[in-house]
Amino acid sequence: MIQRSGEVVIKMLENVKQVTIKPLIESVISAGTKIYTDEYAIYGQLLAWGYEHKTVNHGAGEFACDEDGDGFHEIHVNTIEGFWSLLRSWLRPHRGISQEKLPIYLGFFEFVHNIRKRGKALLGSLVQLLVT
Repeated sequence: MIQRSGEVVIKMLENVKQVTIKPLIESVISAGTKIYTDEYAIYGQLLAWGYEHKTVNHGAGEFACDEDGDGFHEIHVNTIEGFWSLLRSWLRPHRGISQEKLPIYLGFFEFVHNIRKRGKALLGSLVQLLVT
């Protein structure tokens, strides 16, 4: 999950079922928040769970939607799609990571993304995290 211009939360899940994602969504996203997703059926209960829900239909070739006709395509999932692209590119050189160690890699990538520092600037924040 990612907030536009905000932070990301990455969690490995046992499965992709509504019963599995509901507690995660509720622990991270405030009720009433507008959530943008693709048309995947797992998100079908977001309205019933108390969220606004807008979708794009990738299956029909839709990747962004101009809901109010102002020329700005406000409904899209490009933010999370871009994030996954960065994550895949970062993981690719590791050539396979065990399921056991994958959460550590994901946690590190989440941390780096959320503090928005790179290179030597990252070191201070990483040391601070480790000693607190």
